[in-house]
Amino acid sequence: MDPTTPSALDLPVLLAGRRRILVTGGAGFIGGALVRRLLRDSAATVFNLDKMGYASDLLGIHNTLAALGAAAEGPDGPRHRLLAVDLADAAATAEAVRTADPDLVLHLAAESHVDRSIDDPGAFLVSNVMGTYHLLQSVRAHWEGLPAERRERFRLHHISTDEVFGSLGATGRFSETTPYDPRSPYSASKAGSDHLVQAWHHTYGLPAVLTNCSNNYGPWQFPEKLIPVVILKAAAGEPIPLYGDGANVRDWLYVEDHVEALLLAATCGTVGRSYCVGGHGERTNKEVVQAICALLDALRPARAPHAALITPVADRPGHDRRYAIDPSRISGELGWQPRHRFEEGLERTVRWYLEHSDWCDEVRGRAGYSGGRLGQAGTGAGR
Repeated sequence: MDPTTPSALDLPVLLAGRRRILVTGGAGFIGGALVRRLLRDSAATVFNLDKMGYASDLLGIHNTLAALGAAAEGPDGPRHRLLAVDLADAAATAEAVRTADPDLVLHLAAESHVDRSIDDPGAFLVSNVMGTYHLLQSVRAHWEGLPAERRERFRLHHISTDEVFGSLGATGRFSETTPYDPRSPYSASKAGSDHLVQAWHHTYGLPAVLTNCSNNYGPWQFPEKLIPVVILKAAAGEPIPLYGDGANVRDWLYVEDHVEALLLAATCGTVGRSYCVGGHGERTNKEVVQAICALLDALRPARAPHAALITPVADRPGHDRRYAIDPSRISGELGWQPRHRFEEGLERTVRWYLEHSDWCDEVRGRAGYSGGRLGQAGTGAGR
């Protein structure tokens, strides 16, 4: 892929006539980026199924629609249609799938914050396991009833996480053959949803593709995850919490690069196959925090050094030590490569949050989230 171009994908060619696309979780961080790309770079109608929970927000999509102007309308009406549905509701899910009548389903809807899963694991089982089950049943019925031509090109793409594989030592990387070994309520619920998707493919023939991604970052992420939390606390001159010794390693993936991987896997991936997506961006949490502080020193020098705000806190219960992805399969089979180096993506992200502090305040206020720490329940050893 040519990193000098805004997008290396010819999306209309990839979609190959698929004009009705159902995205679950399309008001979330990754789902929103995916919806915006579909609206900008294709003529497809996007049905956005989202329960509109605490981390859901449509401002980025509305901005995209406003920029598109007349192109936001299709021959059958608006090209973005919100279906405010909770996948925990089987009947509502079935009706949403009937309404969307999709040629392609991209399933991103999930509770995703590990700290919240420690405090309320039941919510993650309901959303990620039962919600996926309800979607699979509805999509299966839809697929089985399609005319032959549409049925042949139909796909369901399930988007998952590298956290289902557990924790790595100092060496090695996760791949598609890594055994599952989830360590948190969140990752266990995602592992369960992965197994359901594979079972529906093998048992019922549902044409499904699965991807497991590393940690995403970028604009429009609800400010409870590491990178936006650090940016906002450092910019406000507040203590920056650093879990444990800060040596936990994550493989960081810029969200727009992930969107391109998702679109390639959904349209060109081999049915029944899984693909690991990583950004070649391994960093310790401490390195990430220090890099953010260095950027803020340059952008907001009056408060430098921001690293003086770093404050070690007790580690998260059951904290996985290291994640890293080997993306050889998706690179070799589908030609995908991340187009943003971590340093470039991080600077874009820091600048975006500094320029959108009003949005951050609004979504945190709406969610009743003050920026405090979550997930301190439990007795794990803090790996």
